[in-house]
Parts: sequence; C-alpha cells; structure tokens
Amino acid sequence: MSFESGKNLAGVGALLLVIGSFVPFVSIIGIILFYIGLKNLGQHYNDPSIFKDALFALIFGIIGAIAVGLSLASLIFGVAIIPITAGTGFLGFSALAVIGFVVAFVFYILMAIYFRKSFDALANRSGVGLLRTAGLLLLIGAVLTIVFVGLILIFVAWILVTVAIFQIPMTPAQTYQAPTYQAPPPQSPPMS
Repeated sequence: MSFESGKNLAGVGALLLVIGSFVPFVSIIGIILFYIGLKNLGQHYNDPSIFKDALFALIFGIIGAIAVGLSLASLIFGVAIIPITAGTGFLGFSALAVIGFVVAFVFYILMAIYFRKSFDALANRSGVGLLRTAGLLLLIGAVLTIVFVGLILIFVAWILVTVAIFQIPMTPAQTYQAPTYQAPPPQSPPMS
C-alpha cells in the first residue's frame, strides 16, 4: 500500500468516526479504515509506536465500552427488580453500576493517553502539529466526560484529527538538530 493511500484511509476512517457519533454503525467501518491507515503511516515513517499506541487505545476503549454496557444493564435490571425485592436489590445493582462507570472512566482516560502518544509520534514524524493539539484535546475531553462537556471536546478532537491527517505532507518532516559547538583544532606552538 502506498503512503498516499494509507494517509487517505486513515483520514476517511477518522471522518467516519466523526460521522459515527450520529450513525453508530459507521464507526465500525471508520475504526477499521483508521487503523489500516495508521499501520501504513507507522510503516512509512518507520515508527511502530504510531500504530502500537493507537492499538492500546482501542483495547482500552473496548474495555471502557464493555464497562458502560454492564453498568447500564445493571441499572436496568436493578429497576426491573425493585418491585420484587422492595429496594434492596436496587441498591446493589446501583452500586455495581457506579463501579462500572468509574472503571469505564479510568479506561477512557487510558484510551485518550495512548491516542495522544500515537498522535504525538505521528506529529513528530510528519511535522503536522495539529495532531498534538487533537491529542491534548482528546485527553482533556476524556477527563471532562464526568461533567459531559468532555463529549463535545472529544468530538472536536476527532474533527481535528481528520483535518490533520489530510494535511500530512508526502515527505517526512525534517527534525531540528541544535548546532553543536566544535572547538577549533589546537595549534602547535610556533617554532623558533
């Protein structure tokens, strides 16, 4: 696969993840395309951490989603059991739901940390600083999901990721190296 097609797959995948906020099944296609593209970009820049860190982020995100699903199921079953157990079962299910949401919150923060690492590595290799901004915004959004403002920040972060990936140039960025001081060669004493 060429660099250009990998970049386009990652960009289209990120765009489908943004659209997937409104149409959930589109997200699955977006995730697949995004990761195929990231794998290609990591190979192009000879930096496996670009894909590896994003893969860890995906794993943490799946664990967080499972925790949310179990928490919601616990709440639903707790409400359904109230008439039978006169409230004692509801407290247990509610406690289980709270624990599940806390676990999900922790895993979503881990997901954002690893996405940020991946985006930082890609920004360093490609020279597109917008990826760093998107990674930071994603992390701040994950922390602020507790007050629901974070969901908006996460949405904006994925829009920035989409734009940034399409801005990646064909040639890798030149890394800046500070000039080093070299002492002049020693001079031999004058001969008399």
